[in-house]
Amino acid sequence: MQKLMLTVLLVVFAVFNIKAQDNTQNAQPPQANPNAPEITFEKIVHDYGTLVQGADGTCEFKFTNTGKEPLILSKPQSSCGCTVPTWPQEPILPGKSDVIKVTYATHNIGPINKTITVNSNAKNGRIVLSIKGNVATKPAETVPEKTNDKNSTPSNPQK
Repeated sequence: MQKLMLTVLLVVFAVFNIKAQDNTQNAQPPQANPNAPEITFEKIVHDYGTLVQGADGTCEFKFTNTGKEPLILSKPQSSCGCTVPTWPQEPILPGKSDVIKVTYATHNIGPINKTITVNSNAKNGRIVLSIKGNVATKPAETVPEKTNDKNSTPSNPQK
């Protein structure tokens, strides 16, 4: 009797499992909103070139809402704590432009290769921006050389 009950349960389970798989295969993906906002950046990579250690590491990524509904940006996420993005908090209306400002702390010497991931309600929801370049040491201060020319006038003559 137990074997019969167990067999019936397994058959019922198998039938429901197969039916559930059929429903998932027939399900259609949700339709994309044709009026959804779309974010278009002028550039997605900023190359600082070579920066001097301690220099201003701020740049801007200009974008436009090329969709038909207001664009809302979520908190952009940087790949490290030395890169801080600032973004507009208010919705960007269709056809309007704004900027995401990125500040890179230039206290460490070496190459720059960081990313900022921008999430939004746009059709093209996730965009990855990049900054690159190199931070070099401060140039050494130049000290005037001493000359041994006896005909030159000393800068501090002794009396």
